[in-house]
Amino acid sequence: MDEKISKEELIKIIKPLIAEQLSAFIREHELKAKEISLIERIIRVEEELKAQREIIASLQREMNARFEAMEKRFEALQREMDKRFEAVDKRFEFLQREIDRRFDSLEKRLSFLQWLVAGGFTFVSILITLVNFLR
Repeated sequence: MDEKISKEELIKIIKPLIAEQLSAFIREHELKAKEISLIERIIRVEEELKAQREIIASLQREMNARFEAMEKRFEALQREMDKRFEAVDKRFEFLQREIDRRFDSLEKRLSFLQWLVAGGFTFVSILITLVNFLR
């Protein structure tokens, strides 16, 4: 091994080896970098999903609270409408009794007029008969 290798020959031998080793090193580290980048992306996606779940849960609680408030309002409106309908029913009952009373009164007056007219015709008929009989 006493041979002396010239600098240029040494460069020719070492250069491909270094290039090959450097290429392998870069490939290996590119894969690791891609893996790390992918892991970071996965972590960000998981964090975003967690944040979205929290937002959805918050919105759901808000919607439930609003629905409960609306239900209470509807119940209050229902009670108020029931009270108003009861008042209207009472008023209609009162008006119905008043109308019945007025019709009864009118019926009595018409009955009286009917008897009065019948009595008047009878009286006039008797009067005409007496006048004709006395002549």
